Amino acid sequence: MSPIFDFFLDSYRNKETYVIGLEAIVFIAGIVSVWYARKENILVYPTGLIATIITVYLFLKDGLLGDMMMNFYWSAMSIYGWWNWSRKKNNKKIVQISRTTPREKGIGIGLFVLTMIVNYSVYRIFDYEIEASNYIDILTSGIFFTAMWYMALKKLENWTLWILANIITIPLYAYRGWGMLSLQYVIFTVLAVQGYLLWKKSLDKSPQLSLK
Repeated sequence: MSPIFDFFLDSYRNKETYVIGLEAIVFIAGIVSVWYARKENILVYPTGLIATIITVYLFLKDGLLGDMMMNFYWSAMSIYGWWNWSRKKNNKKIVQISRTTPREKGIGIGLFVLTMIVNYSVYRIFDYEIEASNYIDILTSGIFFTAMWYMALKKLENWTLWILANIITIPLYAYRGWGMLSLQYVIFTVLAVQGYLLWKKSLDKSPQLSLK
């Protein structure tokens, strides 16, 4: 067997069967969720909730508090996004694809910083040793949470943030022995690029919405 396969499979040799099964569910549900997101389909949220809720449990069990908090945030933001995307007026969607305003960019930066502070504090409160990899997931948690908020508002820039954080996360999860999740983020990155292009194409057809 090739070294690459050995690298990904070795981490699963001593894992409980049910944990592998849960990770497989997360793998499938997560990909389906991003697939729906790129199509601007509201099913992104119920499918995403399946993945994030299970992942909260898996990372809590593994002591990865930063990643756990990130998925907890995603679960909460998914509920908000589900509600926001479903709002209609005269049978027309209220929330349309648009670009971020200067105010929303400022709020996004604030959320990024606040999320990192909260995650760092969680590690300190529970007296976990913070290794280099933990600082990376603290960073990505801030990027991901801001991306999730932008997605809930249907802002084009959400895809740029997803792409950035996904690229950082791929080697991080591989290093930690979460092979399926690492592969999942490779797929996420491809879908995020496609999502950006599709949303931008939709936005270009309705330029009056770009600064809404």
